[in-house]
Amino acid sequence: MLFHYYKYHALGNDYIVIDPNKFNLNITSHTIKLICDRNYGIGSDGILYGPIIEGNVMKLRIFNPDGSEAEKSGNGIRIFARYLLEANYISESNFILQTLGGKVKVEYLDPFGDRIKVDMGQATFDSFLIPVSGERREVVNETIQLEHANYQITCLSIGNPHCVVLLQEHSKELALRIGPLLENHPHFPNRINVQLLRVIDRHNIQIEIWERGAGYTMASGSSSCAAASAAFKLGLIENQVQVHMPGGVIDIEIKNEHVFMTGNVSSVARGEFAESFCAQIQFEGNGVDILTKM
Repeated sequence: MLFHYYKYHALGNDYIVIDPNKFNLNITSHTIKLICDRNYGIGSDGILYGPIIEGNVMKLRIFNPDGSEAEKSGNGIRIFARYLLEANYISESNFILQTLGGKVKVEYLDPFGDRIKVDMGQATFDSFLIPVSGERREVVNETIQLEHANYQITCLSIGNPHCVVLLQEHSKELALRIGPLLENHPHFPNRINVQLLRVIDRHNIQIEIWERGAGYTMASGSSSCAAASAAFKLGLIENQVQVHMPGGVIDIEIKNEHVFMTGNVSSVARGEFAESFCAQIQFEGNGVDILTKM
């Protein structure tokens, strides 16, 4: 049986996989918003659309619940890797996946895809590459003012943009308050993901997350990589660290300038869209098709 969708979560960060080889979906911002809606649709933190197979290249498109497209997602990549294993697209213990934010190397650490390691590539603090406005520089330990208070930020890209805010104490409430202010700050022309970072010790950090296009999130792989990279750049941690989030823990290792992420994936459901829902997502999407070539 060919299912329309497959749902997974990685530490509470949930995604829907839609395989274009099994279900022909009209990809528009309207369609994405409706499927991801937790009241009117299936509900998720995003859609993983793939695999898109071109020769020997396997591609993945990642869409946020607000209808925008993400360059990269650490949890999304691990979830998609588990789907590829379960759907028999992959038989090797490792493979290369192409995302809008670049290539990543994926390694299965068990036969079932419960635990997966990803080489997320290199982090860059270059303001032109993140991007961050102003003269070209490394954006490390800078000051930004929000709500009449000063915050210390370090910004970087690991295929997608991140702003890490170093704090002695943080909370979900603070993430909900300043997360959207930073995401949409004029300092960041392409918007930005936000992590509120608290260093526990040299092998453990804790973060609260506000994701660009998704909002408050229980866990994030790329955010874990970004927060660990920022803390390492600031000399606050060793090169191996556990990142603690409301949804759970991800292991990060920084080695030879590459950032390696290891975490768990859980399967939730697979199923068919109702006929009436299919009519909505196929025929009521008046937006422009956003599935462009990489």
